[in-house]
Amino acid sequence: MKMRLLNLIGVICLLLSHTGCSQKRTDELVQHLKSAESSYIFVVAHRGDWRNAPENSLQAISNCIAMGVDMVEIDVRQTKDGVFVLMHDETVDRTTNGKGKVYELTWPQLQQLYLKDPLEIVTKHKIPTLEEALSVSKNKILLNLDKVYGQIDEIVPILRDHGMLDQIVFKGWMKDWKTLSQEVKTPLDSILFMPIVSLDESNWQDIINSYDNRHSPVAFEILFKKAIEQDLAITMIKSKSSRIWINSLWPFFNAGHDDERAVTDPDGSYGWLINQGATIIQTDRPEMLIDYLREKNLK
Repeated sequence: MKMRLLNLIGVICLLLSHTGCSQKRTDELVQHLKSAESSYIFVVAHRGDWRNAPENSLQAISNCIAMGVDMVEIDVRQTKDGVFVLMHDETVDRTTNGKGKVYELTWPQLQQLYLKDPLEIVTKHKIPTLEEALSVSKNKILLNLDKVYGQIDEIVPILRDHGMLDQIVFKGWMKDWKTLSQEVKTPLDSILFMPIVSLDESNWQDIINSYDNRHSPVAFEILFKKAIEQDLAITMIKSKSSRIWINSLWPFFNAGHDDERAVTDPDGSYGWLINQGATIIQTDRPEMLIDYLREKNLK
């Protein structure tokens, strides 16, 4: 009996220790995220580890946690009956064995569906709710929520209930400070926000300049088809004490320095992005990017 009690106490201590370590990791990640001076390079997994699990699934998130990814980008939409679920497309057609638009379907209807894997094979995995994703991620990994700009005020209370507001990065396409402050009622100094800025748009400088040091976003996500004005954009962003997020997903986001190039030329892809000043890289190949950073003693 005494031995069983000691074993039980040992297991409890181990669990508490693991929780403490997880908490410490996410706390450290948030500290790095908020510090433009930090040289830490974040690895962000686009829709989770979708090459090895259905995109936006709990398994895709768990895989990222296991491999040491810093942040997972997930897509969130709302059902007809008001439940926030993980789904990239407006419809469930591509990623599940069902049909229909998310906002026209109820949560009980979505619960009957199964997610497809990258080869479009139906799996045992179900569509997760945002709350399920939060529970899997809490104190283990940061999250970047996409598709939710117009619903930030609805989602913030959910994050507060889970004690995770500081683990979440929101973003919005080409949003200047004035527009942001008018459209989002939640105090902006209480959330982590990142404008998406396309350098192919004529007003990109106005977007960046609209933020002063009192209202600096945690980062700017910049997109560029050609390597022409990214140096100026990066200089401007650094003056705001914000981090620089660049996607390695597809060549039209990064002037051809993408994940596919990284397969045979990692220095010409990830190395180039880092040399440009990227301290947050969103990738479809998170394991490969982590390996590259470790090889260069950057992780």
